[in-house]
Amino acid sequence: MKKVALVGSTGSIGRQVLNVIERHGDEFSLAAIVAHSSVKELEAQVEKFSPAYAALTDGEAAKTFSNKSKTAFFGGSDGGLRAIEECGADVIFVACGGFEGLKYSLKAAELGVVLALANKESLVCGGGLLMKKARRLVPVDSEHSALWQCLNFDKKAPFSRLIITASGGAFRGRRWEELSGVTPDLATAHPTWKMGAKITVDSATLLNKGFEVMEAHHLYGAPYEKIVAVIHPQSIVHSMVEFADGACLAQLSRPNMELPIQLALTYPQRLYTGLEPLDFSRGFSLDFSPLERGNYPMFDLALDCGKAGGILPTALNAASEVADGAFLKGAIPFTDIYTVCKEVVEKTENGEAESFARLAETDARSRALAQTVVKELTC
Repeated sequence: MKKVALVGSTGSIGRQVLNVIERHGDEFSLAAIVAHSSVKELEAQVEKFSPAYAALTDGEAAKTFSNKSKTAFFGGSDGGLRAIEECGADVIFVACGGFEGLKYSLKAAELGVVLALANKESLVCGGGLLMKKARRLVPVDSEHSALWQCLNFDKKAPFSRLIITASGGAFRGRRWEELSGVTPDLATAHPTWKMGAKITVDSATLLNKGFEVMEAHHLYGAPYEKIVAVIHPQSIVHSMVEFADGACLAQLSRPNMELPIQLALTYPQRLYTGLEPLDFSRGFSLDFSPLERGNYPMFDLALDCGKAGGILPTALNAASEVADGAFLKGAIPFTDIYTVCKEVVEKTENGEAESFARLAETDARSRALAQTVVKELTC
């Protein structure tokens, strides 16, 4: 039985990981669960799954945690790291969002266990650092799981191009200059995926797709000129790999994150997911179109930062978290997400991303600068 530690257990991805563990209870046991501040939900998860360890990283929230089980509990900023260090997991599943996820990914690499990675920021901000240390990294994002599958589960397999699909988000077909008046409700109404608010906004700006290009660069050792992003509204083809002989392999399924989540835990086995199969007895179409540079400034900014490397991707990520939060609160218009991010990137002097400490310092400084820019925009 495989022992799983889950970081980010109360988020959208974390809850689906627990669905997989519940579905295949004879295959997995839950060694530890870690959340930030969702006390009631973590209490319910502890009661249902009885993990050996649990943690809340928000110190104040941890004080209110009611533990009625034999689960060992840790609270505070280091509580999550303590839980995953002591639980003896075979797999550490990093499903939390944000820069904070990088420290858990680095810890999994240090421990030498399988890292099931659903935290984009680990590769966007610390890809160079993490890929030097992680020997057993399994991608969970649907696009990167698709590439991994098409490469026969071999991240070092040769290829000519990696082709990443994008739904186009909530505003597909509309030009950037038309979007200044869109509301948070509209931006978080994704046409095909059910995700958290932040990542759904990033899907609407196409920043998320720029981040996925960065991830592919690190995961597969791919130069940027060999990574292509295309618009695919149906979200049926999750990514494709083109080979030297002209063949192109694609991974298709209905848009549902439980497939790549489960595969990250079970590969090379493929087990039942409950996912409805595609019905080829009925007609349906698959459409693709170029992702035009110039119409998605956040995508362009992400690619520029990725190619520059160093600490610029960390600065962009931090700025986007602040800008997205301000937009979701109604403080700035949608199009000012780009204004905030561009100014932060332009004011960041690039340098080497040689350590977690350097990246953490960049993250904190960039957040503070982004908050200043937001304040200036709202005066």
